[in-house]
Amino acid sequence: MQALSFEPLTPTAFLDRAAAAHGDRVAIVDGGTRFTYTEFRDRCRRLAGSLSGLHDGRPVAVLVPNTHVGLEAAHAVPWSGVPLVAVNTRLSAREVAWILEHSRASVLVHDPVFDDLVAEATGLLGAAPRTVRVGPDYERLVADGEPTAVRPADERGLLSINYTSGTTGNPKGVMYHHRGAYLQALAMAGHTGLSPSSVHLWTLPMFHCNGWCFPWAVTAAAATHVCLPKVEPARIWELVREQGVTHLNGAPTVLSMIAYAPEAGPVRTPVAVATGGAPPSPAILRRMAELGFRVTHLYGLTETFGPAMICDWRPEWDELDGDEQARMKARQGVGNMISCAVRVIDDDGADVPPDATTTGQIALRGNNVMLGYLDDEQATRDAAPDGWFRTGDIGVMHPDGYVELRDRSKDVIISGGENIASVEVEQAIADHPAVLEVAVIAVPDDRWGEVPGAWVTLREGEAATEEEIVEHVRTRLARFKAPKRVTFGELPKTSTGKIQKFVLRDEAWAGQERRIR
Repeated sequence: MQALSFEPLTPTAFLDRAAAAHGDRVAIVDGGTRFTYTEFRDRCRRLAGSLSGLHDGRPVAVLVPNTHVGLEAAHAVPWSGVPLVAVNTRLSAREVAWILEHSRASVLVHDPVFDDLVAEATGLLGAAPRTVRVGPDYERLVADGEPTAVRPADERGLLSINYTSGTTGNPKGVMYHHRGAYLQALAMAGHTGLSPSSVHLWTLPMFHCNGWCFPWAVTAAAATHVCLPKVEPARIWELVREQGVTHLNGAPTVLSMIAYAPEAGPVRTPVAVATGGAPPSPAILRRMAELGFRVTHLYGLTETFGPAMICDWRPEWDELDGDEQARMKARQGVGNMISCAVRVIDDDGADVPPDATTTGQIALRGNNVMLGYLDDEQATRDAAPDGWFRTGDIGVMHPDGYVELRDRSKDVIISGGENIASVEVEQAIADHPAVLEVAVIAVPDDRWGEVPGAWVTLREGEAATEEEIVEHVRTRLARFKAPKRVTFGELPKTSTGKIQKFVLRDEAWAGQERRIR
């Protein structure tokens, strides 16, 4: 009997299907620009043809905000036969140069807003990649290209290289494969309920874990992409109402910006929101629910194509009161629908008991785990010594099989021999009516070694004192968990809205002989 032929899985195939089944429907809205799925596919194939004549088999890098160019690159670059390198738009010239050199990028497509950054970055390189500026040059490539669509010979072949935040030393190049991105896109479409009638607003950076694979997930559902180059609360609310947005993603800090914007008000139809990057506080979950946003908490890392776990909502939880529902939603949850296996393990690699109390490190294995770190075999072995990827996050396993993050291992505060979870203190502070967002870290203390210190951003027009914040925590947690120092002001963040605790640590521990982990 003749064996049947199977095509390797690749996320770019979703665009072929969307164009075939929904070609006349709107695929992309980018300001005044609109493309149907037929036009979207044609542009990507022509761009792929032009890029195949520019690159020499090495990756193509892209430095653009959330525009149609980012969506086109997610399809056209792999179709041209090489990996995609989506560069963080908030990096310095030196950091951009390092990524271009480390990834061996042969071509860099960039938006005009980054002209100066690109000039400085490429000036630092001995052999700079060829640059393509978005505008007439880019459109010429799209118009003149011979339609091309290279399919991977191996679905475990290299699709893209995504760089970690690099909070200690240079960032690592995380290698994604076609199979993982294909399955992750299906998982995201399924878990968030995307369909042809959905309208997805791009509040999550497309460069971040390839936008959690949503460039392919939204396309798989033949839904509409609405581009948003810059996260501005007023513009978000304008698009939500004008475009009939049904879906968006973002870190909890982005949700805070949306929820407490002057333009905020209940939406006519529910908006599905996926959030990750940090545990959302029950306070922000309650506020979003009041506005009609249905928030689902996701958990993952760059090494796992974005979300690897989801707080999958159970119908019986609908009967719980609001506070209890918010507490359940704040948990990280279970492995996503492509069967990412989740464990909480001790230092010996054994599972901790599912008692919601015993802490251990969260470990993952499955289809959406990276191939490894580019040119760093030792780091790859260290990350997964037994095939299970160590996340570095500390959590507990609940009896119902749901994981709850207790802390980043480096964020555990050990004060006078007592362990204090910074997340627990943050959520208590976030419940104060004047608080917009908060970060808690260990700060030095002559008596206890280290104690909790809080950095707080207040809501516009609200006021609170250090004493009020401390007392607020003491009414909710053990007194020793209350912050001994409260600093008010804006918090340092990454381009994805994640609070940069390492910046706060550097400030707090400057000049100290001992530094925390």
